[in-house]
Amino acid sequence: MATLTLPKAPSAHRLPWLFAAAIALLAAGAVLVAQVSGDRGIAPVASSTDIEVRGIRVNVSGKSAEDARLEGWRVAQREAWKKLGGPAIPDSQLEGLVSAIVVEQERLGPRRYIATLGVIFDRARAGGLLGGEGERARSAPMLTLPVLIAGGTQTMFEVRNPWQRAWAEYQMGASAIDYVRPSGSGWESLLLTFGQTGRRSRAWWSDILDQFGAADVLIPIANLTYSYPGGPVEGHFTARYGPDNRWLGEFRLRARDAGQVPAMLAQAVQRFDAIFTRALADGQLRPDPTLRLESVQLGPEVLALIEAARRAEEAGAAAGERIPGETTGAAAGTSPTSEEQVVTTFTVQVATPDAASVDAALGALRGTPGVRGVSTSSIAIGGTSVMHVSFAGDLSALATALRGRGWQVTQGSNALGISR
Repeated sequence: MATLTLPKAPSAHRLPWLFAAAIALLAAGAVLVAQVSGDRGIAPVASSTDIEVRGIRVNVSGKSAEDARLEGWRVAQREAWKKLGGPAIPDSQLEGLVSAIVVEQERLGPRRYIATLGVIFDRARAGGLLGGEGERARSAPMLTLPVLIAGGTQTMFEVRNPWQRAWAEYQMGASAIDYVRPSGSGWESLLLTFGQTGRRSRAWWSDILDQFGAADVLIPIANLTYSYPGGPVEGHFTARYGPDNRWLGEFRLRARDAGQVPAMLAQAVQRFDAIFTRALADGQLRPDPTLRLESVQLGPEVLALIEAARRAEEAGAAAGERIPGETTGAAAGTSPTSEEQVVTTFTVQVATPDAASVDAALGALRGTPGVRGVSTSSIAIGGTSVMHVSFAGDLSALATALRGRGWQVTQGSNALGISR
């Protein structure tokens, strides 16, 4: 007679473990959400090619607060124009060249106006008078990763910080450097961290630069030291670039108190722009050719060796040379064939628990016999990355070749899953 067995209820001593496991799963999900949520990104201002002069200080009086402000703006326009080396023109004409006044700091009194201002001149109208109507040569697109070191912590886009804001809010349109400034929102805060600046893998850097349409990377570092809470702040700034984190220059600035830090950082951004511009003019700021493998130029000696090997191979084939010990098709009882195997592209999913495993997987796949090329479709650190593998043979042959190199292979429909 058939019997019906009901599932046993979990024993009392197992219930705490089940609740603990459920809480751990919920906490893990909350951590993953928290890593990309919250108040993170700062969108950079739109770049324009207008001419901007910052840091103009004014201290004027007027009949009223509004009259003093207008007079301060007129003084700032004249000082900014003089700073650019423009010719003497009346105020009425000068006002027609100004497209905006940027208020950096200001204090208003009943009849007095004290402020630090920036003046933006329209390049189309002012360029002819300044002799700058021609196009300026610009650098290749440079991914900009501002690093802030304060209190023993290195941050980039993990949380909002004043150094990120200084780079996001600065007007870069008139610079000779084509800055690519990430906002730091969403997945960017996970990918672009301080640890990224220490990586040397060209394959890893190439994938990141492709995400932002950049050719190389700039790393402006701000190291802030607070003497005491609310006291003077020392800033040590270092300019680096490239996947090898090469040094370009450094300088120091000082703020009287914490309230002056944003102004100090804005001044530091200008100094960094001058360093990068000078490096571009000196030929130092050139994109690393190893980041684009297709642009690597082989030396004449290597090309000569390749050509000699090709000629030797052709001569051997024409003379009918045979590798010693090789069994011919007739001796083996089979007819020789000259048909080439068809190269097919397959999807391979790879378990990548860390960044090093991505590079290791790429190198191992490219070194597998029969593989003609490997490209990444998506990279997931701590998960499963997807790659496209071009292989001279069928899917089963690729699976066999990977097993022979120590991989654990799971074969699916026109795809493989591999892990170590």
